Amino acid sequence: MSTTPPGIPAPARPQGADIEDWRPEDEAFWEGTGKRIAYRNLWISIPALLCGFAVWGMWGIITVQMLNLGFPFTQAELFTLTAIAGIAGATMRIPASFFIRLAGGRNTIFLTTSMLLAPAIGTGIVLQHPDWPLWAFQLMALWSGVGGGNFASSMSNISGFFPKRLQGTALGLNAGLGNFGVTTMQIVIPLVMTLPLLGALGGDPMTLVKDSGWIFGKIAAGTETWIQNAGFAWVLSLVPLGALCWFGMNNLKTVSPHTGNPIVAFSKITYLYTLAFAPAIFMLYLYLPKPTGLGLLSMWVAIPLDIILALTVMRLAAFGDMKEGVKKQFAIFRDKHTWSLTALYIVTFGSFIGFSMALPLSITVIFGFQHVPDASGVMQHTLKNPNAPSALTYAWLGPFVGAAVRPIGGWISDKVGGSIVTQVITVVMALASVAVGYVMMQAYGSATPEEYFPLFLGLFMLLFFASGIGNGSTFRTIGVIFDRAQAGPVLGWTSAVAAYGAFVAPVVIGEQIKAGTPQLAFYGFAIFYALCLVLNWWFYLRRDAYVKNP
Repeated sequence: MSTTPPGIPAPARPQGADIEDWRPEDEAFWEGTGKRIAYRNLWISIPALLCGFAVWGMWGIITVQMLNLGFPFTQAELFTLTAIAGIAGATMRIPASFFIRLAGGRNTIFLTTSMLLAPAIGTGIVLQHPDWPLWAFQLMALWSGVGGGNFASSMSNISGFFPKRLQGTALGLNAGLGNFGVTTMQIVIPLVMTLPLLGALGGDPMTLVKDSGWIFGKIAAGTETWIQNAGFAWVLSLVPLGALCWFGMNNLKTVSPHTGNPIVAFSKITYLYTLAFAPAIFMLYLYLPKPTGLGLLSMWVAIPLDIILALTVMRLAAFGDMKEGVKKQFAIFRDKHTWSLTALYIVTFGSFIGFSMALPLSITVIFGFQHVPDASGVMQHTLKNPNAPSALTYAWLGPFVGAAVRPIGGWISDKVGGSIVTQVITVVMALASVAVGYVMMQAYGSATPEEYFPLFLGLFMLLFFASGIGNGSTFRTIGVIFDRAQAGPVLGWTSAVAAYGAFVAPVVIGEQIKAGTPQLAFYGFAIFYALCLVLNWWFYLRRDAYVKNP
């Protein structure tokens, strides 16, 4: 409802980088000033977030090409690279969910986008040295987690610019089009690896020892490839994007009242991000097998430990105005809806990013080999399948579908309510997971697994479609339930926990493939979806629900 008398326009104020007057729920203000500024920030935010997803997710494709080039690492060791990138990105989201209030939107998006240059360049360097130890590649995978962290701050920022009635649409556009970073990465990386993108500056090519591929088909063994371009390619877009963020975005002082000057704001971000690496490294050291780590913890202990340590470090290490800001943000943990929506967002985004990370190597391992018994009847999985589909040709389709429908999920949820949409897609995901597990079991026991690939890929498209729709619906629910001061931190927190799906899915699927029971991973996912179906109904859809279909 407008607070301005009918017929009198909202007062106009000069709008610089820092905006003092921001009233998106005031209809006259929104139509006269707010809409233009909000959408400008949104359209800049989207490509910045896209690059963040690309840098974070690139190890899912890089590991496939490392296998094709004969890098001296086992399949299990390559799975750890995607898992490390996944958990680093998830951990980075915990401090990133607080950045907007502490440092301002413009300051945060500019600096975190610029930070992506380091893992992009570093990855390009290490990939030129296949003889380097595994820890060098794991370090770059860890560093790429900065790109995953950017999602929490980006969503928190955009939430502050839009009125409640447009939360689903705006957040769906930001997240959905930003999620295209996964698809973009899966298309761009195989393409740029086929040519000397930077000439002599980009290093020498390597020769494929196994067939590879790109979106137009197979690339035969013996072909030259520039795997280092998987990192270097992003530098070409990150430099102009950083400038665009700085000159085109705004800090909302109504959301971020105590940012300080840009240098102070940058110091807060750098300080908290640096602190977040400590628990991630410590947890990975306890979790990863020797010689990289100690191999003492299971994944189900490691993840809660990482979250607790990251929150503890944040709480204890904050000082000055940061301490008060962090304390206020921690108030979200006293609200039961924070926890219910965290679980529901694991169903949607956790599945999307987890499957995006795990799908390329899963295709390679399950369909790239003939699965035949030896003389004693023990199943073998080492004989190359001459009819294998290339992961680099098909893996991009899933994230593309999931990202494409995410804005649609937000738009539908603005019309009919977020929780009813979440309920429908959760049913679909539970059934599709059971079906995917069954098909994977059949393929992993077949000498001609490619016969099962069309059905496998189609079912995965259904999973990505449902998760994309659900991403939009969950964010709509958060935007309606929480006020403007809390919605941003809740968006950041839920996305942080859900991002651990990028760690869980590659590990769980990889372990079950190694054990010869890939179906059990997806049966387990289906059970979790069914539990969340009940949770969503209890909180938001039953007759006496806490909030009815928000």
